Amino acid sequence: MTDIKEARDLLAGAELIYSAETVAEAVSRVAAEITAKLGDSNPLLLCVMSGGVPFAGQLMTQLLFPLDFDYMHVTRYGQETSGGALSWRSAPWTPVKGRTVLILDDILDEGLTLAAIVERMKELGATACYTAVATDKLNGKQKPIKADFVALTVPDRFVFGYGMDVRGKWRNLPAIYAMKEE
Repeated sequence: MTDIKEARDLLAGAELIYSAETVAEAVSRVAAEITAKLGDSNPLLLCVMSGGVPFAGQLMTQLLFPLDFDYMHVTRYGQETSGGALSWRSAPWTPVKGRTVLILDDILDEGLTLAAIVERMKELGATACYTAVATDKLNGKQKPIKADFVALTVPDRFVFGYGMDVRGKWRNLPAIYAMKEE
């Protein structure tokens, strides 16, 4: 989607699922849960690009304990609205061997990407690997992984905002929206 009018029309026709305030409150709750569980472990936080950026950025400022931070870029979507083959675009630069790792991502949809990331971190020698997601999609599917920390659940619709894009746009929204159902 390159046309700005098309992007604005899409947002205008979308349904608000969670306000920015609700999202922020959920992130604060997750930060408290993570602090209780990992606050004494000096974890390595790994943000899954690009969708995990808003969640990781807001979450990190509320984790008041020592940690290291890095990123990885693994995707199944690209510019599409449904998943394809897994693409490892960038691995973390920080060694994970012997570390407690916390993977931060925008959405747990089918779970294939997150499960593959956790498996890879274990192969690389992570002592423990936890997952935190901004959203968990209630799609009724059997997922290969369950997130350890979930800020919000979303309906089985195409959602965007707060890191999740629609045709490459609107990752920057502080709220979460769903596309109009046809």
